[in-house]
Amino acid sequence: MRFRTVLFDLDGTLIDHFSAIHRCHVYAMRKLGLREPTLAEVRAAVGGGLDEAIARLAGKEQVAAALPLFVEHWNATNLDDVILLPGATELLAQLAAAGVRCGVLTNKRGYAAREVCTHLGLDPLLAGVFGANDTPWIKPDARFAAHGLAQIGGEAATTALVGDSPYDLAAAQNAGLAFLGVTTGTHTAAELRAAGATEIFADLAGVSAALR
Repeated sequence: MRFRTVLFDLDGTLIDHFSAIHRCHVYAMRKLGLREPTLAEVRAAVGGGLDEAIARLAGKEQVAAALPLFVEHWNATNLDDVILLPGATELLAQLAAAGVRCGVLTNKRGYAAREVCTHLGLDPLLAGVFGANDTPWIKPDARFAAHGLAQIGGEAATTALVGDSPYDLAAAQNAGLAFLGVTTGTHTAAELRAAGATEIFADLAGVSAALR
């Protein structure tokens, strides 16, 4: 096995939660009388945390009003249509069997990320799940990755981060981690390559083969 620790982004990497995310943005914008975003617009806006996504979709001046509306609807409906991406459980089980510690490092709010992982039965395969509001930092701040590694007993030199966006790539670069990109989420292979990624895979099966 190439690494002793692997950190995973969540949305677009291990899970598909974009329908729920889109639904909650639509709910918030509708309540405020604003134009409702398309699914494609929401996919393009996410990755840098909820505040940034709202700002990109509706403007910074709407964040304070839209945020509680989004969270209200999220807490009521977020588990309705979350699914694991193909190969996610198999990859995590493969790594666990090889003695590799796995964790989730996401800009989704920490409590929401843990709720989803528990719902999908991933807890036994994860040493920790770390998200926004768990610390003062989010990706790509190196201190966020350092916090996650410290909690699960990993070291940067023997850790890879698997993710679907330039935020994940920047997080890996800033923290001194290897990066494995997947195109199952928000960005294409060309976009990840333009951001500086060199190992890019169409799915988690490709990541599995690369890690072996």
